Amino acid sequence: MFLKTIITAATVALSTSAAFAACTIDSGRLNIIGNEFPAIQTVAKNATSCEGIEAEANLTADHQKINLAGMQGNPAEYTSAILANSSIVALINEDVLRPLDDLVAKHGQDIPKHQLITVDGKVMAVAFMANAQHLVYRGDILEKIGVEPPKTYEELLAAAKMIREQGIIENPVGGAYQAGWNLAQEFVNMYLGHGGEFYKPGTAEVAINNEKGVATLNMMKALSEYMNPDFLTHDSNATSAEWEAGNVALMNMWGSRTGRLMDAEGSTPEVYNNTKVSAPMTVGGGNHPASTLWWDGWTVAKNISDKDAEATFLAMKHGTSSAILNDETMGQAVWMIDGYKPAPVNAGVFSAIDMQTTPYPMLPYQGLLHTVLGDNIADFMQGKESAEQTLSDIEAAYTAAAREKGYLK
Repeated sequence: MFLKTIITAATVALSTSAAFAACTIDSGRLNIIGNEFPAIQTVAKNATSCEGIEAEANLTADHQKINLAGMQGNPAEYTSAILANSSIVALINEDVLRPLDDLVAKHGQDIPKHQLITVDGKVMAVAFMANAQHLVYRGDILEKIGVEPPKTYEELLAAAKMIREQGIIENPVGGAYQAGWNLAQEFVNMYLGHGGEFYKPGTAEVAINNEKGVATLNMMKALSEYMNPDFLTHDSNATSAEWEAGNVALMNMWGSRTGRLMDAEGSTPEVYNNTKVSAPMTVGGGNHPASTLWWDGWTVAKNISDKDAEATFLAMKHGTSSAILNDETMGQAVWMIDGYKPAPVNAGVFSAIDMQTTPYPMLPYQGLLHTVLGDNIADFMQGKESAEQTLSDIEAAYTAAAREKGYLK
């Protein structure tokens, strides 16, 4: 219920002026590393607009591959990483993030408490938006085949079969199934939808080598048979491009991407006027969403001077303040910022919250499992291994990594 509470708090807050407030900081340095979708672009644009500091940003889909290395130097190259509840754990484990309690006490007493992310009793990040993956569909195509928007993955497969058989689109299903992080995330979603538990209770011992794990892989394989043959190379950007080109009619996609799919840029009226969003789907007869709830937030690097840390904190606070909200930015995200007014484009994320979708696990060893999943599932998707062999490989690789890190004896 945590995310539902914070979204409600942000939604009912008083509306603020749409004009961006001025930001002046005496001195210091800001260098942001983060993803590149519109909401984060808005945050970075306004954080780097502060006068009096040296400011830049590197927004890239490869941010998770370079943020750690860019914060390990002394001084760190990046003074702030924008990340989510999965990726913060890896940076905390490597001790490259600065606890923010002193800066919050000095400069952030007006930051709503629901935005302060606490790990082991210390404020480690300031969250500014909620996110989730959910159904995106072409309303005109579903109308043409005479079906309602699917509520289950089984219904999605049935609709995809009709779309292909009627010659409308050959590969009507999209998905961020790129081998690695994206493919692992789809497993996490689907496994939760099947009611799976990742670990044996109270331990770091992995527990996915079971019938629910097999069912998860089999559903992912069934979906891939209606995807572009190059699906293992498609991240969120490539999948979105496929959508805008009119090559896809059904997909599970991040709420943070839907605003771009519904605007006129890079697409045609036939596509963007008929792009609709709906709730996360369920699977296997269960009633739990096959998705995860997320927050995105900003951090401050540990290996920088106090002056740069203060400048970074002040600039990022400005970049995620109510001053950034206006008619253009309101629909870019489910903002956790006072003054946010829900936009129809974000209905899928709100549905995920209402359905009590499970937050992505913020556990120190979840990153190891996510990496191992991403390294091993592609062979199954290509028909090189059975589901059972793939799960055994994942279990063995994770166990070895967890022992090396000291999570298992």
